[in-house]
Amino acid sequence: MCGIALIVAAGCLGPVASLYPPGPGDPSTPVWVVDHGWHTGLVVERAAIPQGLWPEQDDLAPEPYLEVGWGDAAFYRAKEPGVGLAIRAALASAGSALHLVAIPARPERIFPGREVVEIRLSRPGVQALARFVDESVARVERDRAPRLGPGLYGVSAFYPARGHYHLLNTCNTWVADALRSAGVPITPAYAMTAGNLMWQARRVAVPSPASR
Repeated sequence: MCGIALIVAAGCLGPVASLYPPGPGDPSTPVWVVDHGWHTGLVVERAAIPQGLWPEQDDLAPEPYLEVGWGDAAFYRAKEPGVGLAIRAALASAGSALHLVAIPARPERIFPGREVVEIRLSRPGVQALARFVDESVARVERDRAPRLGPGLYGVSAFYPARGHYHLLNTCNTWVADALRSAGVPITPAYAMTAGNLMWQARRVAVPSPASR
């Protein structure tokens, strides 16, 4: 395991200097990666999203945080997906969906028992991440994408999304792509599983209060 980790670390992408990390004394904005087991979610402060982006957020309660995730439309939306849907998603996905959740407090409080990693972004970085997410929504001749249905928990909904889900392009690589768009030294090719992604996220995480 250590040998594999060293090989992966050696091939990891470095930071994009114009975006990450925030400069000394520059304002920074937190984002959080949440490990839900099979998949991961990305939490952002609603106030950090540039005006005009993520118009679908207006469908939800005006809570201060939003969690977003992406995945195969059939597997992600299923209450009990099972192995059959997992195989179909990996090999023959018919479409993708974006999951949007309004949450009232920091994710550590909303998802107790789940691993939550905080990463600090520069202002240009969080704006780039917000644009990446916005461009992942499939809107056709409308200002706002139509709901596909209720989300998995809390005040949430699913929306049609761009991108083709497959074995090498998963919900976790999508979160990694979002972070990479913000300049974070994350390598999406090594983030196909939640464990791979969380391992990389920990390397750039803000230390928890207990470890500071």
